[in-house]
Amino acid sequence: MKKEDFRQAVLEGIPDELPEYKPYDQNINHAPRRKDILSKEEKKLALRNALRYFDKKHHKLLAGEFAKELELYGRIYMYRFRPDYVISARSIDDFPHNSRHAAAIMLMLSNNLDNAIAQHPHELITYGGNGSVFQNWAQYRLTMKYLAEMNDEQTLVLYSGHPVGLFPSHKDAPRVVVTNGMMIPNYSGKDDYERFNALGVTQYGQMTAGSFMYIGPQGIVHGTTITVLNAGRLTLKEGETDISGKVFVTSGLGGMSGAQPKATVIAGGICVVAEVNPKATQKRYQQGWVDEVYEDLDALVARLKKAKENKEAVSMAYQGNVVDLWEKFVDEGIRVDLGSDQTSLHNPYSGGYYPAGLDLDEADRMMAEDPEKFREKVQESLKRQVNAINAMVERGMFFWDYGNAFLLESSRAGADILKADKSFKYPSYVESIMGPMFFDYGFGPFRWVCTSNDPEDLEATDRIALEILEEIAETAPDEIQGQLQDNIHWIREAGRNKLVVGSQARILYADAEGRIKIARAFNRAIREGRISRPVVLGRDHHDVSGTDSPYRETSNIYDGSKYTADMAVQNVIGDAFRGATWVSLHNGGGVGWGEVINGGFGMVLDGTEEADRRLEMMLHWDVNNGIARRSWARNRGATWAIKREMERTPGLNVTLPNIADDDVIDDVIQ
Repeated sequence: MKKEDFRQAVLEGIPDELPEYKPYDQNINHAPRRKDILSKEEKKLALRNALRYFDKKHHKLLAGEFAKELELYGRIYMYRFRPDYVISARSIDDFPHNSRHAAAIMLMLSNNLDNAIAQHPHELITYGGNGSVFQNWAQYRLTMKYLAEMNDEQTLVLYSGHPVGLFPSHKDAPRVVVTNGMMIPNYSGKDDYERFNALGVTQYGQMTAGSFMYIGPQGIVHGTTITVLNAGRLTLKEGETDISGKVFVTSGLGGMSGAQPKATVIAGGICVVAEVNPKATQKRYQQGWVDEVYEDLDALVARLKKAKENKEAVSMAYQGNVVDLWEKFVDEGIRVDLGSDQTSLHNPYSGGYYPAGLDLDEADRMMAEDPEKFREKVQESLKRQVNAINAMVERGMFFWDYGNAFLLESSRAGADILKADKSFKYPSYVESIMGPMFFDYGFGPFRWVCTSNDPEDLEATDRIALEILEEIAETAPDEIQGQLQDNIHWIREAGRNKLVVGSQARILYADAEGRIKIARAFNRAIREGRISRPVVLGRDHHDVSGTDSPYRETSNIYDGSKYTADMAVQNVIGDAFRGATWVSLHNGGGVGWGEVINGGFGMVLDGTEEADRRLEMMLHWDVNNGIARRSWARNRGATWAIKREMERTPGLNVTLPNIADDDVIDDVIQ
């Protein structure tokens, strides 16, 4: 399609005349059928809700069509209205627009739905089994039209994918405000999600899907590299200096989990990852994110022994169930050094976890037709998986929860995962690694996207970021030298590791100082023409202050406040009035609906002095809000970091904790 035809298609929005019906494409990886949870009257309500987007003259035809989708798939996706053009992160100039910032947002949401990026692109799901950009194609079409038409004194409001409309605002206001799944608390159970999503009134935006900030598996590969490196360092014996020859066993190649094999190779280790979906495995293999694929466990065991002997940095995918993989390694006496799991266990009974003993098609059928039986199978499988993991841990393996609710759902299944005091046997990776070593010191997954979609611009940003980090490291205190050196190594290696899938994007763990200085240098380079087009800044919500999640991001908060969500909500409010181009607030993330509140932002750097002002204000708050909260929770690293920040930032005055001695407490509470 020519550029002008593409622009006209975007501006058309929801067409007055119906497009041709689009058949179900079997070549695309599709979301599993959702369980039949609506009553007869609720199904009628779901149809009424869907038909609101269309002229009444089309209602009779579309009502039958949408009712069939609801019956077959458990949702109304409106496949007929999927656009004919290829959805991808084009150059910013390709999108029709009156606002440059709105065009950047169009690029970002398009990247989330690129076939190379999205897990289930025709269902508008980016990753995690149910992490949606929109609920249906009418919402997509209408949102793109609004963004194409809006100016810099309007704000688009999105309620769980539904474009409420354009409202007058001002240039300093966000161009888009996104909320996803904001439920009344008593209606935030998993069946509540299934029901209200089927009705078409809410969606699960995951962390970065529904806020247009997903950049493919690269988005997590840096954090995974850091995690594997530091987990491996915990297992080093005398005389060992790196993790070469060490084996990391895990599962999941779909969305975020696709980063695991690439990250392990970058860290210098051996990764064995199981994946039940052949399409997901082939996608990651073709993209170069996994080196080798095996369907035969005996062949895999033989190859692994050779890799261990030669201390290769290599990744291997097992096309099959992870439970079978773990049990094989136990039976064969294979030494595994590191273990985790990254299946989408926040969504265990709707496609996030596939139980052992069933092939993919059998599991999908049982999931929809006999959900209670499927639940039993999942729980049986989790018990077997935990038993095998426990056996490996007894042999010396270090196992951690990867924030995907593995420990939580295993405990709910009755697996042997709890200590005598009912706490989990194994730590969250945030508790043992990311929280105390990175988040408490303000380091988190800062990311950027070059809107030119030109690799040369990305190379320029890599060079700039490296120069800034090396400059900071020259005078940085010892407390953060390790974090800086790991990140300097990462950004040096990022380009040669071919991490780009979709948009020309990069991720880099940085603190407030690093983020601000890098962003300022980018903005200057845009102004001087060394970077050809604007750059979008963002982050994973999995960061210092963006997410309140007691089983992941805030699992190393021990003052009882890890079950509160003030930090994430304050984060979004503060970002909105300090200069973010768009903000988002979600119920749900990597650990599941009802288990987390997370907030995110996007910021467009366009080379202007206005962008300089915005980035200083917003990035400083976006990080230090979380450090202040972590300090108040008595986290030593965070208290050190916020004291340092107060010394160099006029106007910053944070309440610090006074630490009570244990004997004082013990004297009065017997």
